[in-house]
Amino acid sequence: MDINSPKIIVIGTSAGGMQALTLLLSKLPADLPAAIFIVQHLSNDSSAPFLVNRLNHHTKLTCKVAEHQQAFETGTVYMAPPDRHLILTEKEMLVARGPLENQFRPAIDPLFRSAAAYHGARATGVILTGFLSDGVVGMEFIKRCGGKTVVQHPDDAEYPALPANVIRQVAIDYVVPISDMGEILMKLAHQPDQDSVKVPTDVWQEAQIAQRVMISSVMTSIEELDNIGKRAPYSCPDCGGGLWELSQPNTVKRFRCHSGHAYTKESLMQGMSNSIEETL
Repeated sequence: MDINSPKIIVIGTSAGGMQALTLLLSKLPADLPAAIFIVQHLSNDSSAPFLVNRLNHHTKLTCKVAEHQQAFETGTVYMAPPDRHLILTEKEMLVARGPLENQFRPAIDPLFRSAAAYHGARATGVILTGFLSDGVVGMEFIKRCGGKTVVQHPDDAEYPALPANVIRQVAIDYVVPISDMGEILMKLAHQPDQDSVKVPTDVWQEAQIAQRVMISSVMTSIEELDNIGKRAPYSCPDCGGGLWELSQPNTVKRFRCHSGHAYTKESLMQGMSNSIEETL
């Protein structure tokens, strides 16, 4: 982890997200000493430039569509394009199609996982309004790597399911309405660097696996998955391959197949239900 890299704020949201994002970004100054990255669950035919222009009308920050291998800067907001995952390295963004995670692309977990692995205590994770559980594992990874976690209070969210799922499964640092969130993010962005926490081996390994699958389309070997997890008695709803449970003791359950599809327990159940319904 480069101690000279900027502070990182990663934001994940789903249904109702654009309104929440405009409210949140409107409260942040142009000279915020952090780079912001957003995954908003989008349909494949959404227009990322249109959404970014909408954000630009509500904030003093500079908002852009994330581009592959683009270096990132403080005071700038980068939004994942439709049908593409957004992940981070130490200095740049990687944008690639890659396998679905939690049945979404872009998905929140890949962004948060990469932020945790590469930026550790310099990362802050934010979850806003939405459905289902994409983002739960990513928030836990940020917490385990020494970063801070902020969640929109479910009573303040247009769609409270996603914030409630995260709060239920991860020990969150701040659970607040949007109106209070900007001040918290500014405070965290201006805090001196904290003592770094060693990135857990499983977080780093999974971040590297996902990056390799997404960017190079290299499937994970069965031997590698056997080394970091245990075989689960389920099939992947997306490709029909075997699944491995990668969860460590006292962590959120998560599953991954050798072709790169990944799930929380909730998204796996939803995927299996959808698969059965399609078969019937």
